[in-house]
Amino acid sequence: MDPTSPCMNMCRMDTGSGYCDGCFRSLDEIAGWSRYTDDEKRRVLAALSRRRAQAAAANAVRMEQPR
Repeated sequence: MDPTSPCMNMCRMDTGSGYCDGCFRSLDEIAGWSRYTDDEKRRVLAALSRRRAQAAAANAVRMEQPR
C-alpha cells in the first residue's frame, strides 16, 4: 500500500525550522513526494514524528517563559 501524504491543507512554512506548520515537511519533501519511492516516503514520515515532538517541546518551553 502506498504511504499517503501527510498534508493537512495547512500550508505555511516556518521560517525558523524550514518545515511546514501543518505537515512538518520541508519544501523539497513536499515537492518531491509524488516522485518518492514508498521507502523514501516512509523515511520522511518517520522524520515527521521526530519533528512534531521537537516542535511540541519547543512550544512548551516558550509557553513557560515569562513575558
